[in-house]
Amino acid sequence: MSDGFCKVEREGALTVITIDRPEVMNALHPPAQEALAEAVDAFAADPSQWVAILTGAGTRAFCAGNDLKYHASGAPRWRLANGFGGVTARFDLDKPLIAAVNGVAMGGGLEIALACDLIVADAQATFALPEPKVGLAALAGGLQRLGRQIGSKRAMGMILTGRHVGAAEAQALGFVNEVAPAGQALAAAKRWAAEILACSPLAVRASKQALMRGLDEPSLAEAIRNERAYPAAQAMFASQDYVEGPKAFAEKRAPRWRGR
Repeated sequence: MSDGFCKVEREGALTVITIDRPEVMNALHPPAQEALAEAVDAFAADPSQWVAILTGAGTRAFCAGNDLKYHASGAPRWRLANGFGGVTARFDLDKPLIAAVNGVAMGGGLEIALACDLIVADAQATFALPEPKVGLAALAGGLQRLGRQIGSKRAMGMILTGRHVGAAEAQALGFVNEVAPAGQALAAAKRWAAEILACSPLAVRASKQALMRGLDEPSLAEAIRNERAYPAAQAMFASQDYVEGPKAFAEKRAPRWRGR
């Protein structure tokens, strides 16, 4: 599937969403943001799709963020309900989303990557929140997520300077899970996806939801007390897969997950 700004491919229970504007380093203008949001909406709504990878077309960029030339042209702009690209303010997606970062992830592009559950980067990837250099601020979640993910002092070192961080440093800082050889980010992300797909999809969603909601609880005790009552946990307890997992273990065979 393709609408000119995003390509969507499905490989079994895996959805691969590719931002397809390589001529502008996959920068997003409003129509491209809307296309990306619709692709993620479709993934979220499709019960046959359990994991998604988000990447960029070409080798130069994952996403260079907001299309500043479009911004400067005075062309119409609009905000999406779920944030930049329909991703950065989306808090109801319990399915795993992996960023496969090939090249540049700047500004809104980094904000999208930080909103994903895992980041796999190739060795040539570069990350930054350079908005202050052009009189802007990364107010699509990047400031809040980066501080939470790597600590305020480390985050301030990137945020206040707008400096570029390479893949190896990004992994050392803690917001990249794996650095793959140049050009291999998508392949590495598919390997991570395959490992997730070997697990119960409902258990994966229950685990993600418990972690993310638990971060908003007032205390560790409250988080532990409430996690069994979260909707994804309740769906897991009521599912056929909740029986299939232990049964497959007892029978010494691979489980046959149904996602229900």
